[in-house]
This record gives sequence, structure tokens and C-alpha cells, in this order.
Amino acid sequence: MSDERLISELERLVSEDRNPRSMDIDLLPTVDVLREINEEDHGVPAAVEKVIPQIAEAVEEIVRAFQKGARLVYIGAGTSGRLGVLDASECPPTFSVPEGMVVGLIAGGSHALQHAVEGAEDSPEQGRQDLVDIGLTADDVVVGIAVSGRTPYVIGALNYAKGLGAKTVALSCNPDAVIADIADIAISPVVGPEILTGSTRLKSGTAQKLVLNMLTTASMIRIGKSYQNLMVDLHASNQKLVARAARIVMQATDCTTEEARRVLDLTGNDVKLAILIALTGMDVDRARVALDDAGGFLRKAIDGKTA
Repeated sequence: MSDERLISELERLVSEDRNPRSMDIDLLPTVDVLREINEEDHGVPAAVEKVIPQIAEAVEEIVRAFQKGARLVYIGAGTSGRLGVLDASECPPTFSVPEGMVVGLIAGGSHALQHAVEGAEDSPEQGRQDLVDIGLTADDVVVGIAVSGRTPYVIGALNYAKGLGAKTVALSCNPDAVIADIADIAISPVVGPEILTGSTRLKSGTAQKLVLNMLTTASMIRIGKSYQNLMVDLHASNQKLVARAARIVMQATDCTTEEARRVLDLTGNDVKLAILIALTGMDVDRARVALDDAGGFLRKAIDGKTA
């Protein structure tokens, strides 16, 4: 693409506009710079609130995919790609889902997580190939993440996914984005110009992170990964998480620390089973069957045994 055409495209993007409220930010003392950044950030949750209906549509598709044993796949470049990889990587320890149930792909591969990979985002063919390499299926859901909504790598990925029959979601921060026209569902929280022109890791990145939080958290809740507001499918893989698991059991059952540790020992640190045993008095085998019968929903298993 020629420089003239690219400049013309950037001029049409809200995220690339100059912010009239920060024209003199380079003259301000530190505390006032920080206040301006904070003031700009105030508008981000309001922008996300406006697109909750579209986020809900995406969650429903993700839940359907999970129920079929399929995957949620994030794909993006730069900050957008890193945020997708971050959200995907946090799902196994938080919700005890298998590695690969939520996938994060970034232009330039794992090296791009810590280093700029020049030109990686400019290849639609690579976006397609990265989905081919993970064996994308029609049952998967692909979320293309690009603040500008015009990243070629993401466009190539979404076009391939849609052609395959997979459900597609576009997450951008500009109205009328190219990827919004491609995807089945368009999520476009428009946060306006950044306090530093074009530095879309700021408000735009924050908006993307909020949306990604919603997509995975709501989807996991909908498939039974919570009891009340507790993370009961936590994978206790380190000392902090073992302590958190005990605390969750205590919060759910009002039991002592000693009782929480006892039932966790019985279940191999399976928080759901530990809570079910503590509340119903069932043995491990019966509790496991009851939880399976309830489709993994702890509240249903408890209600079925205490009604």
C-alpha cells in the first residue's frame, strides 16, 4: 500500500485523531499529566457499556462453541494481539479449562509478545495461515482484535474463518471498521482520540481489555465455572492458589480452615467437589456423580442433594 493511501486511511480513523484536550500536555507538571490521562480513561467504561448487546451476542456464540467442545480463538497484532494472548493464557489457571480451549494468536508469533516484529501485521496470508496451523474448524469462534479495524493480518484471518463457516467477531475501536463489515458480530467501543495521538495502547487498549474480560468471564460463568460469585473451577497450581482454594471453600460453606483443607485433600484440590462434600456430606464418588449429573454446575448439584 502506498504512503498516500495509508495516510488517507489513518486520517479517517477516530483513534488516530488529535485530542484537543491534550494539546499542551508536554507543558504540564507530572501530576497534571497524570490527571489528564485519568480523566480521559473515565470515558472508557461508558464506551464499553454502549456495546454490551454485541458483547452478549458474542458470549452466546462462545458458550455454544464450548458446549460442543470447540474453541475461542483470539487473533491480533501488536497490543491487540498481546491482549488476546494474555486473556487466553489466564483461562486455564482461573477456570481449570484445558490448554487450547481459549487460544491467543499474535502476528509474528511468540517473539512478538516482547518485541516489535516489523511488518508482521501487514500480511493477510499469515493471518489465514496461523488459523490453518491450529486446525481451525467451523465450530470454533474467532475474535479478530484490531483498534483500527483495518489490520491486514486480522482481515485475512477473519475472511478465512468466515469462509470456513466459523462464527466471527470483530473487536475494534473505530466506527465502520473494515473488520466489522467482515465479521458476524461487530463490537466497536469508540473511546475517541488518545491523549498521545495514535498511542492506542491507552484508552483503546483499555477498552479492548475490558471487552475481553467480559467475553471469557461471562462465557465461563455460563458453562458452570462459578458458584455464586466464586471461582470454583480454580486450578490450584501454586501456593497462592492453594490458599485461595481453601479460602473459596470457606467462603462457600462457612467451614473452618481445617475442614476446608480436609475436603480439598480428599478431592485433590478440586474446589467444586470439596464444596459439594462440605455442604452435603457426600463421599467423593457420590459427589463426583452428582456434579456430572448437574452438567458441572455446582449450584444445581447442591440444590439437587439438599432439596
